[in-house]
Amino acid sequence: MGEILIIGAGGVASVAAHKMAQLQVTEDGLFDKISIASRTISKCHAIAESVMERHDVTIDCYQIDADDVAETTKLLNALKPDLLVNLALPYQDLHLMEACLAAGVHYMDTANYEPLDVAKFEYHWQWDYHDRFKDAGLTALLGSGFDPGVTSVFTTYLKKHHFERIDTLDILDCNGGENDEAFATNFNPEINIREVTAVARYWENGDWVETPPMSVKKIFDFEGVGPKNMYLMYHEEIESLKTHIPEISRIRFWMTFGDEYIKHLTVLQNVGMTRIDPVIYEGKEIIPLQFLKSVLPEPASLGNSTKGKTNIGCIATGLGKDGKEKTLYINNICDHEEAYRETGNQAVSYTTGVPAMIGAAMVVSGQWSGDGVFNIEQFDPDPFMDMLNRHGLPWQINELDAPLDF
Repeated sequence: MGEILIIGAGGVASVAAHKMAQLQVTEDGLFDKISIASRTISKCHAIAESVMERHDVTIDCYQIDADDVAETTKLLNALKPDLLVNLALPYQDLHLMEACLAAGVHYMDTANYEPLDVAKFEYHWQWDYHDRFKDAGLTALLGSGFDPGVTSVFTTYLKKHHFERIDTLDILDCNGGENDEAFATNFNPEINIREVTAVARYWENGDWVETPPMSVKKIFDFEGVGPKNMYLMYHEEIESLKTHIPEISRIRFWMTFGDEYIKHLTVLQNVGMTRIDPVIYEGKEIIPLQFLKSVLPEPASLGNSTKGKTNIGCIATGLGKDGKEKTLYINNICDHEEAYRETGNQAVSYTTGVPAMIGAAMVVSGQWSGDGVFNIEQFDPDPFMDMLNRHGLPWQINELDAPLDF
């Protein structure tokens, strides 16, 4: 039950492939057949070899350019998978959605589309595909990572079981891991730096409020990690949550960064290395940020040197089902070294790859279904939350004495 084609061969794809292979062995072949494709086929082979060594499950490897709709469509027609799991770059989302429509295959991703030439993170490009997927009788599941993804499911779970009304929501993403590198990003360097250097936005009282990048900083004491500086940022789940749960009057997203990260990033910005517009170098056109990515550590290579924990979750305030105003904090704590022992990848990849596997399981098992384009919070959170507990990302809910004082 369920043939999968993974597009992409980074750390997240590696985790997803390992977790799918676990289920193929332990749960009546939930994923009957797993294939993986990328522009760099050697990375696919490395993942397949690791999966075979750990789980004795075969993964077939293919080389494709995910920007080439015709090439991807040809592979989909040859393999006839039930679901394409897009774990490539966000720039490729629309190309892969087009290929799925052409081949009649369900689609899933972990991050919303963004154009190459501007750091603009909006869902409207993908939401515009709703009618085409509906008419084709296909499901497109958007944002099945951790944030977006688990944090959105956390929110709908709180709404379903604990709140009559949610008034405010703060999403807190803390990576307390440390490694041997002077400067390394949590995930794909190009995407990470584009997000961090973009104008910060949050939703309040029916409108967007903007602040300069990294200009609002607060200290929060994260369980398992300790006090960390966290910065107000824009993240795509704000847009989808304010659309699908419009009662929430304020939604904010926070991410932690160390002082060394901020220092290096500031210098790189000041010298123009984070630019995404082309420059001419020795007669050739290059994108500075893409060049920077090529010399920074590959996140997938950091697993064996990263120690510490992540702590990601949501703090919601509102009217509880008991008729009382309350503040609840729901979160997951993930250990980098434990994630590496299980899958060969650090916890940032693990916390995205596991939800990608679970989202795929929801679609291929039919527990989540519908014709059209859907964000993850539009489905029943309960089966997803159950699989988080059973497959490496257990969560907890605690009631706080008071709402956040900022």
